[in-house]
Amino acid sequence: MPRKFTDSIVVPVADASDAEATVDRLEQYSFGDLTVVHVVEKGGGVPDKTPVEQSEDVAAEAYAVVRETFPDADTRTAYGRDVVRAIVDVADDVDASAIVFRPRGGARILQFLAGDRSLRLITQADRPVVALPETDDS
Repeated sequence: MPRKFTDSIVVPVADASDAEATVDRLEQYSFGDLTVVHVVEKGGGVPDKTPVEQSEDVAAEAYAVVRETFPDADTRTAYGRDVVRAIVDVADDVDASAIVFRPRGGARILQFLAGDRSLRLITQADRPVVALPETDDS
């Protein structure tokens, strides 16, 4: 029997503010199991962007925001140099039926120079990827 897109979803969040905006969009939809992931970006041979402890605190704050609305949400903190790969790996680990994310804006030139993670997530994931709308038009 085929799976539903929303049986089990993985949702990445960057920080508490991002978690709040993501929850605002996500609570308009029904879905099964929810796993929220925060990726601690590692430097890969160079110093990390932020100390691991600080990044873990950011993750904990984001998870707390999500749990205000979705108290049964599972959380995963992933560590890696490649944020997109880390998100996909978590989706593999929990056997998620889809990855659901809120695209983050930013200057197009910065997205081009840094590599657009949204595009990479959509093209590199091995399961459906759903982008939440930025605004509520209902």
